[in-house]
Amino acid sequence: MAFRTFIAALALGASLAAPAFAQDAAAAKTALAGDYDRIVKELITITEIPAPPFGEQARGVYFAQQFKALGLTEVATDAEGNVTGLRRGTGAAGGPLVVISAHLDTVFPKGTDVKVRREGNTLNAPGVGDDTVGLAGLLAWVRALNAAKVPTKHDILFVATVGEEGPGDLRGVRHLFTKNVYKDRIAAFISVDGSDPARIVNQAVGSKRYNIAFTGPGGHSYGAFGIVNPMAAMADAVKRLYETDVPASPRTSYAASVVSGGTSVNSIPDRIELQVDMRSPDPKALDRLEKRFLAIVDEAVAAENFARSTNLGEVGAEKTRIGDRPAGSTADTHPLVVTSLKVLAEHGYSTQLQASSTDSNIPMSLNIPAITIGTGGGGGRAHSVDEYVNIERNAFVGGLSSGLALLVAVADLDWSKK
Repeated sequence: MAFRTFIAALALGASLAAPAFAQDAAAAKTALAGDYDRIVKELITITEIPAPPFGEQARGVYFAQQFKALGLTEVATDAEGNVTGLRRGTGAAGGPLVVISAHLDTVFPKGTDVKVRREGNTLNAPGVGDDTVGLAGLLAWVRALNAAKVPTKHDILFVATVGEEGPGDLRGVRHLFTKNVYKDRIAAFISVDGSDPARIVNQAVGSKRYNIAFTGPGGHSYGAFGIVNPMAAMADAVKRLYETDVPASPRTSYAASVVSGGTSVNSIPDRIELQVDMRSPDPKALDRLEKRFLAIVDEAVAAENFARSTNLGEVGAEKTRIGDRPAGSTADTHPLVVTSLKVLAEHGYSTQLQASSTDSNIPMSLNIPAITIGTGGGGGRAHSVDEYVNIERNAFVGGLSSGLALLVAVADLDWSKK
């Protein structure tokens, strides 16, 4: 199929020289538009299935059922919890395939009220935009492709991943690219994450996250005054970290974000824990920052043991890495990025390439072409309990249409030569 003309027709409703192509394009667009009420209902249904970190199983079951009902083949839930379903292309079986994915998990803990409130053209609920709108998009696109009987050159693997958000540390997509049965066939990866259909992320912001437990003998605040204090070592480490210069370009950052521990207000603590987040899209800059931070911890411990009495014991530090998201990128000139920019422009979106931390971090770090896009009609307040998405019909269907066109265009590229 001449998918360049397919895309233009889907975006603009233009007439095609080949009637069959025109019918396919019109049918796909019509299928999405006619499916509007069902998509919105499904968006609400999925949002109201709780999916806290490491608790995505119920949503996974739902997606396995939906993938099977939609006729995807080889539907499975892998050992990590990712749900996969294959839509065969016209090429030989077992060849390169394109992955389109959205993540099942939200940032919200177990027990969060995820009931959706509809106010006109707005849906409000925790997780409704990040990433339930992407999940609903996956199902809508399968239905539209089926309704229009649109062929693609390559197989498309639809994936609902687990563990994208913070504590999950990309565990689902890591498994997909290292242990899943499709890992050696993935030629290109598209993550659908969030409600902005003009979004294209082609640069992965990597992160290193640590929990540092400063330990010491502890004691009475008055009776043991003068002995080493883990709290003092922790404070010194934070001070030294914030005296560290990092590049402005590529943007590199750090944050001392969580502190916990202590026994009582009148006790010298025997344990204080500090959590730190470090980020950069440049792997070398991130590695340098990580090494500097670990050295800072050692320096702060040594300084505290020198400054105060160690007759009851010394201060020490237990360093535990709790997050490791690799950096990487897909070049602006890569066919995946160029094609995506073209498709979104044809749909009226003014798109700027962005850097972010998403499921695409893993394939980018492995030099596998990857991008992250959004879908739907826009929204806001992600990661807050008043998160919302816009479901105004024209904007919502328009965003979904651009994502569908992008997927079809990418699945028609010649990935055997990439």
